[in-house]
Amino acid sequence: MVRLLLILLVALVFEAIGVVFLSHGLKQIGSPQTFSVTEIARVVGRGLTNANVLLGVLFEALFFAGLLVLMARSDVSFLWPLTSLGFVLTTLAARFILKEQVPSLRWCGVCLIMLGAGLITYTEHRKPAAPAVAPHTPATPPSPSAS
Repeated sequence: MVRLLLILLVALVFEAIGVVFLSHGLKQIGSPQTFSVTEIARVVGRGLTNANVLLGVLFEALFFAGLLVLMARSDVSFLWPLTSLGFVLTTLAARFILKEQVPSLRWCGVCLIMLGAGLITYTEHRKPAAPAVAPHTPATPPSPSAS
């Protein structure tokens, strides 16, 4: 389980880094002034050439790859709620890297997320070990009887 949590932590760090790059890049691009095809094409074109947006997409893709590895190795009911820890890391990154102001009530929500993740990890730790399954051997056909 420690290995899974370590992979999850690395993936969540990639996600938080990706969100920081995306936020910075999207602020550089700016929002569409009007909702016309040409204006949307202009914003998309700027996004496709913005280094911060591209780095953000790369880090989000790395997060997704880590998530795929984890989903193949773990129960979704254990793994998916733990991805909420990404909100904790992203809030920390927003506060200390992007210099956003985070109100006290939002920090309370972050603490609740951490409490929930702790409970989920505790329940996984207490789960009884799965019984060892013997390899399946095909049944031997009955021997012909002399009658």
